[in-house]
Amino acid sequence: MAIKTVGVVGCGLMGGGITEVCARSGYTVRVREVNQQLLDKGLANIKASMDRAVERGRLPAPDRDKALAQVHGTTRLEDFTDCDLVIEAVIENPDEKKKVFTVLDKTCPPTAILASNTSTICIMEIASATKRPDKVIGIHFFNPAPIMKLVEVTRTLASSAEVVAQGRAFSESLGKTVVMCKDTPGFIVNRLLVPYLNDAIRLLEAEVATKEDIDTAMELGLNHPMGPFRLLDLVGLDTQYYISLSQFEEFREPRFAPPPLLKRMVLAGRLGRKVGKGFYDYK
Repeated sequence: MAIKTVGVVGCGLMGGGITEVCARSGYTVRVREVNQQLLDKGLANIKASMDRAVERGRLPAPDRDKALAQVHGTTRLEDFTDCDLVIEAVIENPDEKKKVFTVLDKTCPPTAILASNTSTICIMEIASATKRPDKVIGIHFFNPAPIMKLVEVTRTLASSAEVVAQGRAFSESLGKTVVMCKDTPGFIVNRLLVPYLNDAIRLLEAEVATKEDIDTAMELGLNHPMGPFRLLDLVGLDTQYYISLSQFEEFREPRFAPPPLLKRMVLAGRLGRKVGKGFYDYK
C-alpha cells in the first residue's frame, strides 16, 4: 500500500513538528486538534517554523508554500477517512491514547496503519483498543521533529512484518535515520535517558552541585549538546514525570521512580520552556 495521505492527531509541539516534516516531504497531511483555538495556534507555529527555515536558507520559499498547501487542519477525527497512515501525538496517558485509537479504528480505512508517537507507553496496550492490532506500531519522533534525525520504529507481538516494514520505509522517506526496537517501556532512548535525568535531579536535591554546574559538567565533560536540566526544560517536566511513572510501574526499579522534586515542580506548574519557567526562567 502506497502512503499518500497522513493523519496526525495533535498539533502541539510534537504533532506540529511531525505535520511539518510530513508536509515538507510531499505528503498530504490532515492534522487534528481538540478545538479551533489550539488548531489555529498549532498551524501558526508550523508556518512560523517553515518561515524560519526559509530565512536561514534551509528551505526554498516555493517549497514552503507547497508544503503549507499540503496541510489541512480539523477538529474532527472523523475527517481521517482517507488517511493511509495516522500518527497519534497526544498527551502521554494510555487511557487518552486508547480513546483516540478506538475512534481511529472505526474511522480510518481497514488498510490504514495506526501509529503512536509515544516515547514510553506500551504499544500493545494502545493496540488493544482496536480491532486491527496487526496494523498498530510505534513511530517515535524526537523534539524538534523537523531537525532531529532519529525515529524509533516499534513493533509489538501482534504487528505484521509488512506493516513494520512500511513504517520504516515511511520514516526513511522523511529523511530520518530509523532504529528498530521491541515494544518495551522507553524503547531505546528513553530507557537510558530517563534514569539519567532523574539522577541529575537527585544530585540537585542532595545539594551535591548547582543545576548550572551539573549542566556544565555534562556539556563539557561528555560533550553533550545540553546538560540535563536544560534538556528537561526543553522536553517538559510533566513529560519526564509521566514517562518516569510509566517505566517505574513496568519495572519497579528505583532508578525509574520520579524524584520528589520533579513531582513538586510539575504540581507548581513549572513545566519548562513551554510555560516560560522550569529549572530555568525563560521569561
